[in-house]
Amino acid sequence: MAQQQAAEEPAEEPAGMGLVHLLREVTLRLDLAGARFAGRNGLHPTDLRALISLLDAARAGDESTPGRLGDRLGLNSAGTTALIDRLERLGLVRRVRDTRDRRRVLLQVDDRALALGQSFFGPLIDRTLALLATFEADEQAAVRRFLSGVRDAVTEGEGEA
Repeated sequence: MAQQQAAEEPAEEPAGMGLVHLLREVTLRLDLAGARFAGRNGLHPTDLRALISLLDAARAGDESTPGRLGDRLGLNSAGTTALIDRLERLGLVRRVRDTRDRRRVLLQVDDRALALGQSFFGPLIDRTLALLATFEADEQAAVRRFLSGVRDAVTEGEGEA
């Protein structure tokens, strides 16, 4: 009887699972917010991920090529071309020739895409920065270490799924 009762009781969760569940909820809510934004603006969620990827690369000073974008999003060549064609038709992205190697095509996000993203994500970024400003420097460092570690853990496991 004691064995049956023990089997029915939920196992205690490992330490930190509450944070894992909270991170999953934040991820879900950000994904839903992004999908709503994409839908209201005639975009596919992959279009939005592409724009975010291109903006992140530009902010980091990295050049974006169709191949790099496809790799980052897990798309094949045909899917990447269709994505870029769609974004180009919407006036959000431009293909430009690399001035150092005219054979190479670079991707640039248009100012319209920047304004569109700012209109939606700007207020969220402002609220997030205001919240972060309430944290001490050591707390911000802990948050950065945690989120960087989660990012790295996801990257390490990318080939597993």
